[in-house]
Amino acid sequence: MRHSKSADSETPCALCLCQKPTTFHHLIPRKCHTNKWFKKNFDKEDMRTRGINVCRPCHSFIHKQFSEKELGRELNTLEKLLANETIGTYVNWAKKQR
Repeated sequence: MRHSKSADSETPCALCLCQKPTTFHHLIPRKCHTNKWFKKNFDKEDMRTRGINVCRPCHSFIHKQFSEKELGRELNTLEKLLANETIGTYVNWAKKQR
């Protein structure tokens, strides 16, 4: 079952806070769900539902910058994403583009 949840346009992007339509970003990428390390550290439901709604530009940026394993192991919460220097720099730039 595919879990690409879509939010309405009234939900702001969790990163840049713009009011564009958003897509669901799995904080633990689906490609990692069968990996032993992820199975040991997260339960199935958490892996499936842990995510944030982000606009397409932010979503694309995240996936261009980091591997699936990096995202799942190191950047698996909104707080960790926002604390990351690369993401933080991008978000600051994106906020000015509105």
